[in-house]
Amino acid sequence: MKRITLLINCNDRKGIIASITSYIQQQNGNIVYIDQHVDREEELFFMRLECEFSKEIFLIEDFRKDFSETIAENFEMNWHLYNSDLKPKMALFVSKYEHCLYDILSRYSSGELEVEIPLIISNHPDLEHIAKSFNLPYYYIKVTKDNKVEAEDLQLKLLKEYQIDFIVLARYMQIVSSRLIEEYPNHIINIHHSFLPAFPGAKPYHSAFKRGVKIIGATSHYVTEDLDEGPIIEQDITRVTHTNTIKDFILKGKDLEKIVLSRAIKLHTKRKVMVYKNKTVVFI
Repeated sequence: MKRITLLINCNDRKGIIASITSYIQQQNGNIVYIDQHVDREEELFFMRLECEFSKEIFLIEDFRKDFSETIAENFEMNWHLYNSDLKPKMALFVSKYEHCLYDILSRYSSGELEVEIPLIISNHPDLEHIAKSFNLPYYYIKVTKDNKVEAEDLQLKLLKEYQIDFIVLARYMQIVSSRLIEEYPNHIINIHHSFLPAFPGAKPYHSAFKRGVKIIGATSHYVTEDLDEGPIIEQDITRVTHTNTIKDFILKGKDLEKIVLSRAIKLHTKRKVMVYKNKTVVFI
């Protein structure tokens, strides 16, 4: 069977669901997943749909063209069709922190992540040994205030060469430029502690410890030009007490970062996230 995923959003109006499901039936398709959401304030409709077709009679480009002319144009839809047989290609950007990189590569090696990882890019040479242990290409591109443009040129060249679909900043300690964001809008995933903006700076866990917080957290989001303010994909928290040390805070925080980032990657690769107005609709 050939499986496809459709992501759809448009102005809300009567008949959208009926029209889509009837069309799939007419095309001899079988719907195996369907979910929808209506933003009542904005009067916007969102849908995620998975359907299967017999490989013998289904041509994806013919379906794409006919669906556009028959359904999408009528409802003025923004829509995307994804072939479930094709795994998206993910580039990893790293610096010196290794916990997220190890976690992602371990999940990747075990088959938990439905992606391809063609390369790792870093602004430091420190983690190359990890890439080698997983037999992955590692490109060290030094980034300074004087060579930033040239470094980005190299990054973009590699991303295009390897036909990368999206980027994960696995604790990449550099601000991503507008050039990269424009090339990959809502396709660059970042992870950070969720103390921002309450505990900004280089040592947020130290600041949180001094304030005696009772929970710590992590947030994964898409990167925009507004630093750490992009659409949120996934978040989680864990509790801490007065008995925990700063070291405990850091270790708990690292565990959360790994878990939240891996969840965000899975949601993105399974096409379960839709972005609008700097927010997300995340289908379960």
